[in-house]
Amino acid sequence: MAYDVTGKRVLVTGGSSGIGAGLAEAMARDGAVVGICGRRRDRLEAVLERCRAHTPESAMWVVDLAATGAPERLATEVTEAFGGVDVLVNNAGIPKRRHVTRLDAETVDAVMRINYTAPVHLTLALLPQMLERGEGRVVNVSSVAAHLSSPGEAAYSASKSALATFSETLALDLWGTGVRSMVVYPGVVDTELFTLPDNDPLLGAVEALTVDEAVAQIMGALSEDALEVYVPGWFADVVVGKANDLGAFLAGAAAWVRQQQEGSGSG
Repeated sequence: MAYDVTGKRVLVTGGSSGIGAGLAEAMARDGAVVGICGRRRDRLEAVLERCRAHTPESAMWVVDLAATGAPERLATEVTEAFGGVDVLVNNAGIPKRRHVTRLDAETVDAVMRINYTAPVHLTLALLPQMLERGEGRVVNVSSVAAHLSSPGEAAYSASKSALATFSETLALDLWGTGVRSMVVYPGVVDTELFTLPDNDPLLGAVEALTVDEAVAQIMGALSEDALEVYVPGWFADVVVGKANDLGAFLAGAAAWVRQQQEGSGSG
């Protein structure tokens, strides 16, 4: 069953840059009225200007979704402005790469609050009006780290795994209601997520997809009403390989980490 965003009312969190901005602009080009939110007003305004070139009714909200009650307030404001939300894209997230021996409780809580708790709260706040209409889509941007438990990303991987599991259960609980969810599992995409300060550097040289490439794959999966999409697609085979032999996967990953550390002189 195909899904068309033309004429839909869309809310994209983390819409000021990267995948969020790319998805917002792509959906506006396809005829959706787009709402974007984030913490950086100047960047949001730039993205909004590009969206309004296609759908002048598009709008923006400056918000910190980690603040208590912020997701619920945002849901109310967007619903009042648009008359409802047909497509919610939970994209906002933070990495906070830390070796587990340097990880602290405050960092874990902050990552979980942004990457898991906020999108769940926003989803629950918007879900009733979707169910009342009998139609809606929730797109949760997780990460391949959710399945591959990337080294140095214990807090991030766990938060993205939680979001993915919530999304799958959401799909199951709402099966047949007309409200569906899709999980997005991006790998390394050329965004600021991988260059932010206060994060451990990535190990090894990793070829990154462009934002446009990632957005094209995500939009294609949404149009097909897929339940999940790996970006790039070959990561799905890696996940299957891990599931078939966890011990071999972890041993191989540990050996690769040691090799990278020895090569960089940081071992």
